[in-house]
Formats: sequence, structure tokens, C-alpha cells
Amino acid sequence: MAERYFEDFKPGDRVETSGLTLTESHMIAFALSYDPQPFHIDREAAKSSIYGGLIGSGFLTMAVTFRLLLQSGMLGSANLGGIGFDEVRFLKPVRPGDTLCATVEVVDSRPSQSKADRGVLRLHYRTYNQHGEEVMNFLCPHLIRRRPA
Repeated sequence: MAERYFEDFKPGDRVETSGLTLTESHMIAFALSYDPQPFHIDREAAKSSIYGGLIGSGFLTMAVTFRLLLQSGMLGSANLGGIGFDEVRFLKPVRPGDTLCATVEVVDSRPSQSKADRGVLRLHYRTYNQHGEEVMNFLCPHLIRRRPA
């Protein structure tokens, strides 16, 4: 995909990503480093949890979703980074063997008030499992470089 600058994005622009299958070992390794709760790292403890089995960390789900967006090519080198997360919702547990994909849509855009070389895109991320069930969603404002003169 050709480089897209702030001016190239319009509300309603949307991308659908490819999928990524999460293995149990990947989920546990991530959780051991970043979210070591029993229902993320211990099969036996997870069985007696409210989830009835091992589930992936929501932080892992967010990270995978962002990776899928980057791999889609929607954001390139004009992306200067996210500036926060809003309205994060974990809707369904992600289980070992689930394949996640996402849709990302431009909600709105505005030029920066203080920096003429950039603007802010608000993107709505929705993550789905292989059954088409929405497992997570969130809004993320991104700083995007404006087209050079």
C-alpha cells in the first residue's frame, strides 16, 4: 500500500486485517512476562476460574490487534504513534487456538492545533475470533504526519 498521510484518510475509511492464531504457549509466555494472573498462566487454576479454562490476556489481544493493523499497511511511516486508548472493552475471552482478525475504521480526523506537520486520526479497532464474534474493541487516537509541501 502506498504511503498515506493525514490528508489521505477520511472518516469511514476502513481496513480488514488478516488473521493470527494464538497458541497456548504464546499466550502463557506473554502472560508470564506481562500479566501473570492464574487464569492466563495456569491451566489447572484457570479450570476453576469463572472462565472455565485458560484465556489470553487482554493486553495480548490489544498487542495482536495492533500488529495486525500494521501488517495491513493502513499505517506506514507517516504514523507517529498512538496517543492513548479510549473505551477499551474486552467482550469475550480469547482461548488457545483462536484466530483473531480485526477491522479498523477512521472515526474522525483533525489537524493538530499546535503542530502544523501532523494531524490526529481517531481509529476504532474491533477484534474478532474465527467465529466472527467480537472479542474486544477500543478507540485510539493516532498522530499522523501531514503530506510534505
